[in-house]
Amino acid sequence: MTSPFRRSVSEHRAGLKDIIEKALGNPGTEILALDRALGRTLATPIAAPRSLPPWDNSQMDGYAVNTADLGPESLRVVAPIAAGIAAPALQPGTAAPIMTGAPVPAGANTVIPIEAAEPDRFPGEAETASGFRVRLPAIAEPGSYIRATGSDIAAGDPVLAAGTRLGPTSLGLLAGLGIGEVAVLRRPAVLLLSTGDELVAPGTELAPGQIHDANTTMLAAALESAGCAVTTVGVLDDSPESFMASLGQALEAGERSYRLVLSSGGISMGAFDVVKEVLINHGIEFGSVAMQPGGPQGAGILGLPGHAPVAFIAFPGNPVSAFVSYEMFLRPALAELLGLPERQQLLATLTEEVASMPHKVQIRRGSYSGGVFTPMGGASSHLLAALAGSNSFILIDEDTTVLPAGSPVQVLIIGDGS
Repeated sequence: MTSPFRRSVSEHRAGLKDIIEKALGNPGTEILALDRALGRTLATPIAAPRSLPPWDNSQMDGYAVNTADLGPESLRVVAPIAAGIAAPALQPGTAAPIMTGAPVPAGANTVIPIEAAEPDRFPGEAETASGFRVRLPAIAEPGSYIRATGSDIAAGDPVLAAGTRLGPTSLGLLAGLGIGEVAVLRRPAVLLLSTGDELVAPGTELAPGQIHDANTTMLAAALESAGCAVTTVGVLDDSPESFMASLGQALEAGERSYRLVLSSGGISMGAFDVVKEVLINHGIEFGSVAMQPGGPQGAGILGLPGHAPVAFIAFPGNPVSAFVSYEMFLRPALAELLGLPERQQLLATLTEEVASMPHKVQIRRGSYSGGVFTPMGGASSHLLAALAGSNSFILIDEDTTVLPAGSPVQVLIIGDGS
């Protein structure tokens, strides 16, 4: 049995990062169609297989002409060019009605908007057949209103780097280049569990002394949005025998080989903190981090008889403590591996005085808007409504006991679903 650790925030963050890198550092790859790749991390770099646009096309409705034919005389109008059809070469002395997105015909080097033509309309088929003519401005720049081949991206150019998290715009670019599937990192399989005899699933009626389990839903959503494949087993019993049996069953080889187990609850100083009581003998270290909320923490490589070693991280059970622990420790460790954007940090002005406990980093929830941070919910670690209403944290260092209203504070933006 190891002695309880006492760590700083930075020490524990580094320790968890090391565990996560060893557990998840080689997730493997899989090929997915674009419609299944949203939010996934690109495994290999992609270069453009073709130019975009693939050919010169019109930027607006108008007439495709050659600038050499412009002058005082009107031009004979030929058959129109619609988007999606091949364009015949433009004959000298003629103008071709062209629609937005249609290919510019060989022989044309500019497009005159329909609004600049006289008359400012396209002729009907019968008018074209009878020799309809149009007067256009005498001067136009070659290339005007033409989207040139490769003006967006040229064939062979780098498109997306390995490690890119695929969103709507990057997937749209791949689709526009004709790429139908991509190699992405496999989502690391995470087993998520909560402990506490007082916890019952949402949608269940409460008996005296019971509360609904918020952590499973909250942490599962955070992990899924970060790019993990999460399996939940709900709330495990607080008796050591039942906990070990349930954990062993959950780890049984099945569809997934778990890379990480995350638990919440059962790691403080109470008489029924079963996670610490049982797993301290199986490779998991428990102790405290100089942080509030979220001081009690556990981590290590779990070695249960009959099961492959697996990374195990234990968060405290209060919902705010669990979510702060995710943001401070687990998400940063996942970010580099899974291509998550780093949390934005901004300077803000504090709207009201905040008192802080000495010798611990205080994480306070609140609302950031327009350069101002308004605290919400105080220091208590059970206030879910205040957490749900927050979009940011401030971190108060160990040596600060009071921050007056008007103080400059560093704000960590959260709440974007990942």
